[in-house]
Amino acid sequence: MNSSSLPPVESLPFGHAAVLGGGLMGRLMALALAQAGCRVDLYEAGSAQAEGAAARVAAAMLAPLAESAVAPHSVVRMGHYALTRWPQLLATLTHAAEPVFFQREGTLVLWHRQDAPEAHRLARVLARTAEAVPQLPAMQSVNGADIAALEPSLGQRFAQGLFLPQEGQLDNRGLLEALLAALQASAAVTLHWQSPRQPADFQPGTRGQPDWVIDCRGLGARAQWPALRGVRGEVIRVHAPDVSLRRPTRLVHPRYPLYIAPKPGGLFVIGATEIESDDMSPASVRSTLELLSAAYAVHPGFGEARILEVATQCRPTLPDNLPLLRQTHLRVLEINGLYRHGFMISPALLDVAMQHLAHGHSTLAPQFDLAPALHAAAALESTP
Repeated sequence: MNSSSLPPVESLPFGHAAVLGGGLMGRLMALALAQAGCRVDLYEAGSAQAEGAAARVAAAMLAPLAESAVAPHSVVRMGHYALTRWPQLLATLTHAAEPVFFQREGTLVLWHRQDAPEAHRLARVLARTAEAVPQLPAMQSVNGADIAALEPSLGQRFAQGLFLPQEGQLDNRGLLEALLAALQASAAVTLHWQSPRQPADFQPGTRGQPDWVIDCRGLGARAQWPALRGVRGEVIRVHAPDVSLRRPTRLVHPRYPLYIAPKPGGLFVIGATEIESDDMSPASVRSTLELLSAAYAVHPGFGEARILEVATQCRPTLPDNLPLLRQTHLRVLEINGLYRHGFMISPALLDVAMQHLAHGHSTLAPQFDLAPALHAAAALESTP
């Protein structure tokens, strides 16, 4: 089932929900519940600026085939689903000051000559993904002239590459702000900032309590979900008016596979590092130099860029690096483990969760390998 044929959840069999966590997943859930006629209380430990959310430090690329280098096919299918689902979700954000930046200009994968063996290995991985998920647009091998046509500012700097058509990206912070504006404008939503909560603070389904609790706290849920771990990421935001790239570009490298995501107004998000650590300290000199040097090697115009921000954040990750929807208590649904794919997979998780809340099951869940945990959840709800 694709998003165009997905029947919207127009109503729910309950009237009040508490959403814990005001990051990307929490804001999406709160808004979807309100749009389905539910009264929602959103509780967030931080402020409305989402300074503690992994989604605030992200490139927000929607690149299912490119990400299959590190992601299984279930995540690839979620990412493909999101490419058509995101425009539908963005169309509902009518209270934003301006439209959220969204594009589907594809992903360009490049490499230097010395890294050709690593690039060939990557190409084989992507080809296997394309066979397993045939609905993805076909990957294209490109030469120097093709690269110059796709990205004129790169000229003939690269002799070979891969082009992954129709992959996309959006503006992560613009989206968080637009979701906030929609929540603030909704009469059905009450926002509680600087108000940390956990599921044990509620008795859902009892008098004076919400009917459901939806836990979207990410790493904030580690006390209840000990298997969660933090995976550190580092990104640099630069203003580079002398650089003109039309689409996200990835540089193959055996140690730091770089991505450069162009945003409106000459802004670029540069990242690569992924460290098995929940350390939230500032970025190291070494990783910063590697990121900037690699970006400069892609386009010398980055040499005159102005560094706006060097940011670090930890992504909530489960042992298998896969997302999970689960219930360990009646009327408490937990959504977690979005790892590095939050923007790419959150629409799928949202729609599976909404179907489950509305009907006790989800027709989408098997498509994304999310059904076993939800079957267990349904059994829990049906237990006398």
